[in-house]
Amino acid sequence: MTLATVAIDADRAYPPRLSDFTQTFWSALGQGRWQTSCCKACGKQTFPPKPVCPHCWSTEIEWTELSPRGTLYSWTRIHAAPAVFAAESPYACGIVDLDNGIRLACRLVERDDRPLAVGKPVEMVVLQYRDGPLFAARPAD
Repeated sequence: MTLATVAIDADRAYPPRLSDFTQTFWSALGQGRWQTSCCKACGKQTFPPKPVCPHCWSTEIEWTELSPRGTLYSWTRIHAAPAVFAAESPYACGIVDLDNGIRLACRLVERDDRPLAVGKPVEMVVLQYRDGPLFAARPAD
């Protein structure tokens, strides 16, 4: 499944640090693929992706697809943003429980026809900035 993309005509305010390991994640995200690391030994996914399983300490890791849908656990609107994000404020951030059990924090993209609400379904999207992708969640269709 390919994630929907939201084009943003700006550079990322705080681009991620890339490593040989995380490059796989960010390259895939730029193509709309939502994936993470999964331990071959115990079968557990982790997010963010990790080269060592935090559950059993195995280094036998493979890339697997993440659930693109989940539920909004909590959210807030940030008005007094750190200087690096000041131009983007106010903006919403939240905690999402993906359908496969992963809980993550991310930016939220609002939709005029679907307000943000705790307990409501969300879907992951790619925020495609000029200099690369970031991920976010928005109220589901």
